[in-house]
Amino acid sequence: MDAIVNRTGIPTEWDRRGLPGWSYHSKDLLELEKEHVFLNHWQLACHVSDVPEAGSYFSFDMMGERALILRDQNGDVRAFHNICRHRGSRLVAEESGKCRNALVCPFHGWVYNLDGTLRGAARPESFPPLDKVQFGLQPLEYEIWNGFVFLRFRQGPQPSVATLMQRYEAELAPYQFEDRVPTSGMWTQESPVNWKSVRDVDNEGYHVAMAHPALQDLYGSTYYDLPMVDGANSSHATYNPHAGRRWSVRHYMKISPTPEHLPEDLHRSWSYYGLFPNTVIAVTPQTVLFYQEFPLDVNRTLLRGGTYRYREESRAQKLARYLAFRIDRDTGNEDVQLTIWSNEAMLSKNFQGFYLSDLEYGVRAHHDHLRARLPVLDVEDLSEGTDLAALNARMLAERQTV
Repeated sequence: MDAIVNRTGIPTEWDRRGLPGWSYHSKDLLELEKEHVFLNHWQLACHVSDVPEAGSYFSFDMMGERALILRDQNGDVRAFHNICRHRGSRLVAEESGKCRNALVCPFHGWVYNLDGTLRGAARPESFPPLDKVQFGLQPLEYEIWNGFVFLRFRQGPQPSVATLMQRYEAELAPYQFEDRVPTSGMWTQESPVNWKSVRDVDNEGYHVAMAHPALQDLYGSTYYDLPMVDGANSSHATYNPHAGRRWSVRHYMKISPTPEHLPEDLHRSWSYYGLFPNTVIAVTPQTVLFYQEFPLDVNRTLLRGGTYRYREESRAQKLARYLAFRIDRDTGNEDVQLTIWSNEAMLSKNFQGFYLSDLEYGVRAHHDHLRARLPVLDVEDLSEGTDLAALNARMLAERQTV
């Protein structure tokens, strides 16, 4: 394929086909995706403001793994596996909370300090001497980027989040991510589709004009996507000069105060920043939010997200944030329906694959990132009984010898 790239970053010639239909309904592929796409790539768990003081904790589950984000006595944020070293019980069962100065396992009462070291076992005389570090909580690889806490359950191919997002640092700095505070906690929603169908819809703005009346009213034709390069991408829009046909958009435009702390070109702007494989951080003049999706099964996906506001917020900012939430809520519901229609089509024998517009190049770029980790996705038709794991391993090995 021609490597020439135009000013938007889209190659002048490219394969407009998407992933093969079988890949959206294969249980064997899902197992490969878990190991090669999700568990070994950075996942956004929470924001440092979700653990505001010593003893505050936040739990995060994904694909059989359990994480615990904790603020220690020195005020530092740490991350551990949410697994007691005695019998594997959860140390905390709630999504968030606070302990006084130690974590106590609810199963047998083992006690851990806030730095993860073992304070002591219940009935210690029934054990040989226990090393406080050796039997402490297992640390988890994590990175704090602009206040967001990212985790990685397996060692993986990605560089640091800071490296992935480096080219966006200057434009994001005025939003002061690290100083934000939560609004109403995390939200979750289950959708009856393959996770890739969710990402396919979100990775292009071609459908906005037809499928999202509120977004079309707010920013319409000003919206544009930039392709995913090296694991990160962005999309940008500014308000339409005559926006306001819909109630929520009209009042949002009317109520929103001018954010004087932002550069003028961001006063009337919504932008989105994606990190492979499944995370988007969105910024508006009032809020920063994130959303992501995780496969629960081959055709069940968990949608998850959180919204953060300025620590000091005026009444007008609060009202504008609420109206932006209404716009996002409607958009999310519309996207869920689109993913269902697209996902179910791939079960039909008449489905002949995608044929993508230049405006959908973001879909292709994300698919190419998946193919880089799972070359088996280049196979259009699979023979019955194919051992996907063995085939993928062989294709990876062949690629490395070329």
